[in-house]
Amino acid sequence: MSESSANTATLSALRAALGAERVLTDPATLDLYASDDGPGHCRPCAVLFPRGHDEVVALARIAHDRRLPLVARGAGSGNVGGALPTSGSAVVSFECMQRILEFAPADRLMRVEAGAITAEIDRLARGRGLFYPPDPGSAPYCRIGGNLAMNAAGPRALKYGGTRDYVLGLRAVAGDGRALMSGCRTTKGVVGYDLTRLLVGSEGTLALITEATLRLLPAPAAVGTLRVCYDGSASACDAVQRVMDQPIIPCALEFMDAHALAAIQRAGGATDLPTATHAMLMVEADGEAEQVADQLQALQQVLRGPGLVEIKQALAAEEVARLWRARRALSGAVKALAPLKINEDIVVPISRLAALTAGIEALARRHELPIVSFGHAGNGNLHVNIMVHPETSGELARAQACLQSLFETVLELGGTLSGEHGIGAAKRAYVPLEIPAETLALMRAIKREFDPRGILNPGKMFPDA
Repeated sequence: MSESSANTATLSALRAALGAERVLTDPATLDLYASDDGPGHCRPCAVLFPRGHDEVVALARIAHDRRLPLVARGAGSGNVGGALPTSGSAVVSFECMQRILEFAPADRLMRVEAGAITAEIDRLARGRGLFYPPDPGSAPYCRIGGNLAMNAAGPRALKYGGTRDYVLGLRAVAGDGRALMSGCRTTKGVVGYDLTRLLVGSEGTLALITEATLRLLPAPAAVGTLRVCYDGSASACDAVQRVMDQPIIPCALEFMDAHALAAIQRAGGATDLPTATHAMLMVEADGEAEQVADQLQALQQVLRGPGLVEIKQALAAEEVARLWRARRALSGAVKALAPLKINEDIVVPISRLAALTAGIEALARRHELPIVSFGHAGNGNLHVNIMVHPETSGELARAQACLQSLFETVLELGGTLSGEHGIGAAKRAYVPLEIPAETLALMRAIKREFDPRGILNPGKMFPDA
């Protein structure tokens, strides 16, 4: 809170609980935490930096008693406004809670605080021959608490499953300061309701996650990657269907349309693509070295078909890393195409992926807007980016109409409005298109049970009642 707009007694209570140096209200700090990676901007009234679970309990009790809205924040890498402050809210940053509390390789688990960096968790696990499978694009800097709040995943979800599948248990704090424990230390456990799976993906609206017990797997010994070029999106989507119809499950199957490839090339990547390339797949297999070689050979057989331009195989670590650097730089490269990027991550069944890409191309023509599509084709999960110049008369209105049509198309194809980015503030108005009113009412009742005064991440996930 700024001192002028804050309740002085509330600030005093927070400073007593956390220490004055970890309750910041100066303008520079407030501006720094006024947005996440989306276009929204709202100054919080304060930024709080707890150092452990007990301090989160203390600040939540103060906030509940004084009706202070709280917005949890990891690294602010989300792009749907999930960590966007609301008017009069305080941001709870977990930057000071980065400890690895326990690493038990024999039990294949790690217990971490919410501010631990996701890639660091994986790095530590690999030092003992294990790995943490979820791999969101922001893994080098995002924090595990934010990943869990949004159930963020990444390319490896195709083979290994989503983030929720790797959370054995949680420690969290409800909106009235109640301390919660859920789950267990084993991969089997059916005692009580599964609050762990409820909290993962709840976007900080039910509780503040403070600690997580994560499941680890043995690390694959080898990885091989194929770069597969096609003459268009339809040919690439047909190849995706063929891959998913055979028994080998790749650990990644990524799609990029012609606009995405052009963005990468403008940014200096993928300069060696054949000129006939208008869509590309990245297909990755992992396992023991001899298994990877056999898998790649079998995958190449099904990837060959109508519209194929080229297949290149990368086995050396640097070759694989170079391909993934280009893929992970794509989101930033796309931002250079227009001042505003409306970024969606819709999902459809695999059998409908070709229909989705055709529908997206039709929407781009109808609304006269460039649309860039790429993402996790093996899950039917595409990141669809509507590029907008707001200063151009009528363009923003066309973009909003295009977005509505996109969501309607996705639902008609049996899909869902978000696969891994979450709902946040950006998509909440569209939630009733997918969730029936009776179900939405039950979800609101669950929210009230965890957060009686509605102070946790208000204005997110659901439209106003």
